Amino acid sequence: MRFVMLFVWLAAFLAQPAAAQVSPKLQLLEQRLAAMARENPGEYGIAAMDLTTGRSISFNGSQPFPMASTMKIAVAAAYLAEVDAGRRSLHDTVGGATAGTLMDAMITRSDNRATDVLLSMLGGPASVDRWVRGHGLAGIRIDRTIAQLLSARRDLRDVRDSSTPMAMLGLLRLIDTGGALRTESRLLLLDMMHRCRTGSNRIRGILPPGARVENKTGTLSGYTGDVGYLTSPTGRRIAVVFFGRGGENRSGVIATAARRIYDAFSAEFIPNVGAAVPASRVSVVRTFGATRGVN
Repeated sequence: MRFVMLFVWLAAFLAQPAAAQVSPKLQLLEQRLAAMARENPGEYGIAAMDLTTGRSISFNGSQPFPMASTMKIAVAAAYLAEVDAGRRSLHDTVGGATAGTLMDAMITRSDNRATDVLLSMLGGPASVDRWVRGHGLAGIRIDRTIAQLLSARRDLRDVRDSSTPMAMLGLLRLIDTGGALRTESRLLLLDMMHRCRTGSNRIRGILPPGARVENKTGTLSGYTGDVGYLTSPTGRRIAVVFFGRGGENRSGVIATAARRIYDAFSAEFIPNVGAAVPASRVSVVRTFGATRGVN
């Protein structure tokens, strides 16, 4: 019996996917991002993954943060999965607007009404939550419509409609490489994210001209988020997640972190500045500008 149990345990162990090794230079990047996050007032969640190698880094990766409008990526993916299955069409119409038009407004302009119409067409937030969980993603949940979220008493530590950075990273990886969507639907969603018009001072803030960005922002009073994909001219593709609550320079921290991640993952090279960077030596871009609502 002991031999049988040992064999079963060994088989299960060997069946587990091997974790991608993180290079010393990416470990250094992780340390630098942590130092930057700790230096700045507020609380940050950061995660990034090379979608080719599976190498990832994170800071507060298992800490829940509000998603705000970054959850609209899940709404779009759930609807497109229904299109792929033949149960819905982008030409389905509600109130004179097609589902495709509503989705484009939801992703590119973060239209809250369009989001709630799509949620209604899908059967409510629970339907999107089931789609997420059906793909084995834990640490992310969709509980309310945007209207319900905005009318509720603001609590940036409410676990409803929250995600950990690593869970959101898992959703991005699922969409991009996990086979959750057919190629046509995946490319449609990525094109919409590429045309995102909100939060230009976050992920997009200080990236070099050759970088391609596909992202979705999220904003609440006291909270700033931005998630998506960075692609270098050489084809290196990186999924990134940035959540920040509290503090006054969340957009600047996100912009600086996005650039450091892009540079490090694109070449997997970080200047040899030591194993850790003192907080006083971390330079962060300052950005200003208030935003309202969920976008």
